[in-house]
Amino acid sequence: MSLSPYAVRVSAPAAKVLDALPEHAEDIVWDILAAAAADPWGFRRFDTDDEEGEDVRYAAVGQLSLTYWINRPLQSMTVLNIVWLG
Repeated sequence: MSLSPYAVRVSAPAAKVLDALPEHAEDIVWDILAAAAADPWGFRRFDTDDEEGEDVRYAAVGQLSLTYWINRPLQSMTVLNIVWLG
């Protein structure tokens, strides 16, 4: 049995950053989110010292990083922040 990918939502601040990214960086964001939606816990925890923060994850690829929160009951994830150092 395969599970459905998690739905992806983007916070308003992250959406502003996403809109301003160059096309190749935006493609990377969507590639990361596709992987995260298929396996939300596949990326590392944002703060490994926070015992209650297991559902906040951090993904980084090259000059791009994003932070997302996993909402288990709704089987969705929300992108909280996107950083592009380009």
